[in-house]
Amino acid sequence: MTRLFEALRPFIRGVVRHAAWVVLVALLVSGVGGYLATNLTIDTDIANLLPDDYESVQALEKLERTVGGESDVAVGIVSPSFEANKQFAEDLIPRALALSPDQDTSDTYLTRVDYKQEVEFLKDNALYFASDKELRQVEGFLEEKIEEAKQARREANPFYFELDDEGGEADTTGTETSAEELEAVYDRLIGKRYPISDDSTTMVLRFFPSGSNTNIGYIERLYGDFRGLVDRMEPGAYHPEMEVVLAGRLYRRLVEVQTIQRDVAGSFGAGVGAVLLVVILYFLYKAYRARGGRGRLLPELVRAPVMGLVIGGPLLMSLTWTGGVAYLLFGDLNLMTSTLGLVLFGLGIDFGIHFYGRYAEERAEEQSIVDAAEVTFVSTGQAIAAGAFTTAGALYVLMMADFKGFSEFGAIAGTGVLFALLAMTIVMPALLALLERGRLIDLRRDPGMGTDAPRENHRRYPAARPIVVGSLVAVVTALALAPRVDFQYDFGALEPEYTEYEQKAQYIGRADTRDSDRRNPAYIVADSQEAVPEIAEVLRERMRSDTTSPTILAVESLQERFPLADSGQTAKLERIAEIRETATENRFLKDESSDALQRLRRAAQTRTPIALDEVPKSLRKQFTTKDGELGKFVIVYPSVGLSDGRKSIAFAKDVGTVTTESGETYHAGSTSLVAADMLLLLQREAPWMIAATFLIVALLMWLNFQSVRWAALALVPLVVGILWMLLVMEVFGLMVNFYNMIIFPAILGIGNDAGVHMAHRYREEGPRSLWTVLRSTGEHVTMGTLTTMVGFGGLLLSFHPGLNSIGTLAVVGLGTTLLAAIVFLPALLQWLEDRGFRGER
Repeated sequence: MTRLFEALRPFIRGVVRHAAWVVLVALLVSGVGGYLATNLTIDTDIANLLPDDYESVQALEKLERTVGGESDVAVGIVSPSFEANKQFAEDLIPRALALSPDQDTSDTYLTRVDYKQEVEFLKDNALYFASDKELRQVEGFLEEKIEEAKQARREANPFYFELDDEGGEADTTGTETSAEELEAVYDRLIGKRYPISDDSTTMVLRFFPSGSNTNIGYIERLYGDFRGLVDRMEPGAYHPEMEVVLAGRLYRRLVEVQTIQRDVAGSFGAGVGAVLLVVILYFLYKAYRARGGRGRLLPELVRAPVMGLVIGGPLLMSLTWTGGVAYLLFGDLNLMTSTLGLVLFGLGIDFGIHFYGRYAEERAEEQSIVDAAEVTFVSTGQAIAAGAFTTAGALYVLMMADFKGFSEFGAIAGTGVLFALLAMTIVMPALLALLERGRLIDLRRDPGMGTDAPRENHRRYPAARPIVVGSLVAVVTALALAPRVDFQYDFGALEPEYTEYEQKAQYIGRADTRDSDRRNPAYIVADSQEAVPEIAEVLRERMRSDTTSPTILAVESLQERFPLADSGQTAKLERIAEIRETATENRFLKDESSDALQRLRRAAQTRTPIALDEVPKSLRKQFTTKDGELGKFVIVYPSVGLSDGRKSIAFAKDVGTVTTESGETYHAGSTSLVAADMLLLLQREAPWMIAATFLIVALLMWLNFQSVRWAALALVPLVVGILWMLLVMEVFGLMVNFYNMIIFPAILGIGNDAGVHMAHRYREEGPRSLWTVLRSTGEHVTMGTLTTMVGFGGLLLSFHPGLNSIGTLAVVGLGTTLLAAIVFLPALLQWLEDRGFRGER
């Protein structure tokens, strides 16, 4: 690399001589990059973090194409009057369904609405639409009631005994069902006529969109136009206290993206401001200290904005270049890459601190502008480039990952590091030359910007041996405790509370009639109706065979709830007839008049097959595709909470892939299954990515130093710092999760910078120069790492637990690598010097 930078001497001299043109070109490119970057959006869909060819991703896409997503537009109509709410709903529905994003086409925002159910028909025929499991629950309930009646007679008459089995009712199925369980089955089958709260003051309509659930612009227009429609209808005209609330899962997605965008923008603004303030105060402190506390501080404060321009201007340019490339490559950012603007600013300014600090030293020693830039570029620029190339190379390794959280982070961050290198080693010297020629700054006459680190070659680094021994003890402890660092599987712990959404969701929850046990189902879309029973049977066999860790609660299909074949219809009618006879004719039950039994008798009235067009729409819709096809998919309900990643993985193993007896293979679609695949992929790839990143860093170190010994010394702070980070995580209970896992390879790429600069400067100065190295490069390394920590630290202000965890782990990792670089490495070098190490190349 030395020969490369020697060859570039004429280039950097040309940059300084033609500084105005360099800055102008940089500004023009920044304008283009900034324009492209403004089109970037944040995609919060975790399904997009997996490759498109993954079976779970393809199954989810197929599900959304055929059946649709669960996202809806929920409308809560709230007032003391049920009749007013009902009238508003019936006036709203046709107008809402007619809303169109483009008045020149017939396309509409919404396709259908959940509103009124034909409950009377369902009350008379509920058992005809019951599943096999639900029918068994009904039969179990009747057997339980018969046994209770028998027991009551035994207690009343000690001489009572059975003469017969009354039609074989003693031949039980082994299923016992309580009245509460039967009530749950009945409510699931019948539901309410209107979607209202228990006190009838809240009515909820659920509309389903026709457009993409991931197009935030579309969702914003939809809710904006819907809100305009509601306002034009004047809810107060229906009832003075009426309030109309727009919410739903689709609204949650909108709030999520908007809130994260505001959060990221706020963190970026605060982080950039904090980073620039820290850097400016640092150089002001150096200027004031170099004068021995003499001189006026006010002129330095007046000049501070110029210093901010020198350091921050080129870096902001590099961010616009990076944003433009990110847009061209990916079109949007994911949750992990959305934080990169702040991270790259904190990282890139590290380059600026080193370059500016060395340039100021050269100018204070009476070097001309051109000569100072040349010397800085060839010496410090080489160390900056070594760190940048190592960091970028390590980050680019992540592009090999299938997990897009890794690959896209690596592509954007690696490119951003190289752009920051260009900005700080080319644009910055050009900008410095312009400002010095314009007399806005004059570093030659400013002793405060020179080095204030007198050479102290004969001063030893104190307490070297105790520091080395204590540090190695901490390393050994970290190695012993590393396996105890836990992975956070609870998705719920990584999800923020969106206050705006939660407040509106409370209204919707008042009228939520959905079964709380039947949430987050997976869908298996078949090629034909005939394949559905085979798929369902395979899944039920898995339910029966898995007695140790079952994850399937229920398997449902139209063919089971609504038999299409003559044989299926006959069998179901015969079963209903047996239930009807038991409920009405059995001598132990015929005089029973409880509400549960009365409802059951009415629900068993079906005596002839029901035609398809007689089935209520509210029942058919859950088995109907977007194209109106019936019965082409199976619904699988989990029996475990899928917010736990381990249970999500177990459920995915049970239902993710189904192969029928005919040899056809089908894959289940669900966001939970995609999340399970994402966790498995992350756990599989993360160790390889970390190992590959470290190998690339080590290789680039060797290429840079052309020496195994010096490369190893430069790597010491990185290795020791990472191990100390693991120790801190264990001590303070910090956990790894799928958000902050990216920090491990990132720290390997970023955290090596301190070791590179310290080793380069020590190699340049020679033995017995540790104190000089610490007072000059050590300060710059400290400030560079601190600014990177401040950059990541902006995420500590994030309300999102996942993004916050990235900031927490990054600050810890960068802090430990810095500590290893300025404490352990000098102590180790002093210890080696005491044993005859001369620092030969």
